[in-house]
Amino acid sequence: MPLRPALSRLAVLGLLVAGLSCPPLDTAGARADTPVFPSSSRFGFQPPSDMAPSRRFMGFERLEGGAMVSVVELPGGAYGEIEKSFTDENLKSQGFVVESREAVKVSGGLEGVLLAGGQSPPPAPAADGANGTAPAMPDLPTVRKWLLLVNGPDVTGLVVAQMTPGAETDETMKGMLLGVTLRPPLTLDQQVDALPFRINDLAGFRPIRALAGNSLLMTRGPKDQPVNLEQPILVLAQAVQQPPTAEQREAFARAALYSNQTMKDFVIERSQSYRQNGVDWHEIVARANDVPTGQAVVITQTIRFAPDGYLRSLGVVRADQRDETLALFRQVVDSVQLR
Repeated sequence: MPLRPALSRLAVLGLLVAGLSCPPLDTAGARADTPVFPSSSRFGFQPPSDMAPSRRFMGFERLEGGAMVSVVELPGGAYGEIEKSFTDENLKSQGFVVESREAVKVSGGLEGVLLAGGQSPPPAPAADGANGTAPAMPDLPTVRKWLLLVNGPDVTGLVVAQMTPGAETDETMKGMLLGVTLRPPLTLDQQVDALPFRINDLAGFRPIRALAGNSLLMTRGPKDQPVNLEQPILVLAQAVQQPPTAEQREAFARAALYSNQTMKDFVIERSQSYRQNGVDWHEIVARANDVPTGQAVVITQTIRFAPDGYLRSLGVVRADQRDETLALFRQVVDSVQLR
């Protein structure tokens, strides 16, 4: 079933802000038959010895590269709708050529569907007008892919696995997927404690949802699902990936802001880089219109850069509430410490 509008808006905001990041787990001493759960995830796996929890996304990566398994958790009841949308034609348009499809039972007896196939090659380049021939294409390795949809009692799991030739065997990857284990829901406090950052001053905001093991949605007000932006929304997310250079930060920040498809008609009031307490930052304050409601809003985006990544915050508030809220956004962001 479709996500409720308020929850859908929050989820979209969170996913747009969130970089792919997930703190590593200490798996030393774990028994071979003990599931390993990526941080904050309800879905656990028994990965081969050369794969470990990723620091970039919720899932696992091969230590030497070439193979990965990622997990997305969706609301319970979404299974049927998603399965219907996974037609061969729809998936091919997204680059996944389905070779096989089978109904499966995963660990614990949960039903699911497993699709196997490969990455479709890129379209051939147009012919060179000078000689009528297309330039030579480099030999690209064929990427094997699997897509597993799991129907949990109160959560839907979407697991995507892929590997390059020789990284793992098909049997290893398929066995890892079908061995997936579902654990009981984590409390919000447990999810917040597992985040790769800590907030020392909430300034009246409170957590309402954690996403992907690296991002947190907060609001200021009594409702957990604020309707029509009646309450301010603040999202924090850490990304572990190569940060932009100092010369690229302005363009990077603007591109990140404009990627938010729930807003339109951006007018930037202020965009600046600065250094505070030995750390490089970039901040944008902008006006925009909320697409679903047409309301005028004010957005603050603050990015804190580190050698191996960055922390991004996005605050959204109705224009008539800006004076009392913008300073609170900054108060929260300034108090964040990376773990």
